[in-house]
Amino acid sequence: MADEEIPTSIGDYLVLALSLPTLPAYPKPATHYLYLRQHAPKVPTADDARVLFLVNVPIDATEEHFKHLFETQLEAGAVESVKFEGQRSRKKPAIAPAVAGKKRKRGQAGRAELPDVWDRDLHASGSTALVVFAEEKGAWRVLKTVKSLKGGAVGWGEGMEEQEPLGSARYQLHHQLRYPPHSALQSAVDTFMTNYAAEEAARARKAAKQREVPDEEGFITVTRGGRTGPARLEDAQRAAEKQEQRKGKGELKNFYRWQLREQRKEGEKELLRKFELDKLRVLEMKRGRRKAFRPE
Repeated sequence: MADEEIPTSIGDYLVLALSLPTLPAYPKPATHYLYLRQHAPKVPTADDARVLFLVNVPIDATEEHFKHLFETQLEAGAVESVKFEGQRSRKKPAIAPAVAGKKRKRGQAGRAELPDVWDRDLHASGSTALVVFAEEKGAWRVLKTVKSLKGGAVGWGEGMEEQEPLGSARYQLHHQLRYPPHSALQSAVDTFMTNYAAEEAARARKAAKQREVPDEEGFITVTRGGRTGPARLEDAQRAAEKQEQRKGKGELKNFYRWQLREQRKEGEKELLRKFELDKLRVLEMKRGRRKAFRPE
């Protein structure tokens, strides 16, 4: 496509042409088109005015690329951060110390960091990114500068320091990173085992405490390793008294059909018992009258 045929905008997006550097595998000029607009999410936030939404991000783009593009080449202002689509955390996978939220004691290992096997991430074709500027003027200046270019191309990565290699050199580096030095692996393994031992010790202390303290119902938790000592009798009695006090409070009476049926049966039995007692009393009264009455 010739330069005069390049549109300056498509819908709400402005078009920024990026001139890609030549590569040994493809020593011809190439142009990549970046689409950008003001960020407008479905749920607005207070920072939307200083955020730009980018579409069709170059696959080799890094945060340094966009900082160099907007801060140095377009002279728009300081970039606070760049968030790529599907970006994974750059923090290395780690195993946290056994006790979280507490200060690390002397001799306790830190986080067990695993070495990276890739030098950087590559993006899918057509992916998006969010560029957050330090001030609202930065985002406004970028849009104004892109409009003034009128389709003119900007050199992608011109003047930047040499970045990590791409192509076959990237995979050669990946092959080397897959086999880290023995010292790095040993350090990671030692840190992991130290944290694991501390975690196991914490679990053992917790289990020992559970074996000695009864729960609310007066029961002692049976844990692996057996009991280290008998529970206090007064604690068990206190828990049993609480259980007796709670017993029946939440019970529903005369709610279920079987409860009504049992209550009716108990009432019938009580009536029958009273009836038999009354019969005995009547017989006793009759016998007493016969003995007492003697006609002349």
